[in-house]
Amino acid sequence: MPKKRIVSPRVSEPPPQTWSNCLKLGNQIYVAGMTCREGTTIVGGDSMYAQSWATFTKIDNLLKAGGATMDDVIKINVFVTDISRREEVWKARREFFTGDYPVSTLVEVSALAVPELLVEIEAQAIVGAAPKRKPAAKRKANAKTKSKARR
Repeated sequence: MPKKRIVSPRVSEPPPQTWSNCLKLGNQIYVAGMTCREGTTIVGGDSMYAQSWATFTKIDNLLKAGGATMDDVIKINVFVTDISRREEVWKARREFFTGDYPVSTLVEVSALAVPELLVEIEAQAIVGAAPKRKPAAKRKANAKTKSKARR
């Protein structure tokens, strides 16, 4: 089974012959370490939360281009330059994941590609790993039925 390079119009591509942002092999998707950098601009300034949010957005866009969702993510590796600010990363993470969160590694590093970067995140996903959810209307109907049954 051949690997396929996944691209998103919302995520800048790396320089030629350096790395791939995202590869898909069968139903598995691998996202390289993403940062909030857009060209020479650091999206999110010196806020680890804002940088994390921008980085998770890039990952989300790549996964969508590959046919997956954030809830299909099974593992993330997070690299931060100041582990005492990890709550900011967790806050952003809670805005992108639901249900069972992916397994996660958090590592403090002395530096990333440029000094202004505070966080880098890589991800692995399996397309279709997210639990199947009932449509909202069915969930509400089931909740009403269960409520009546308890009375």
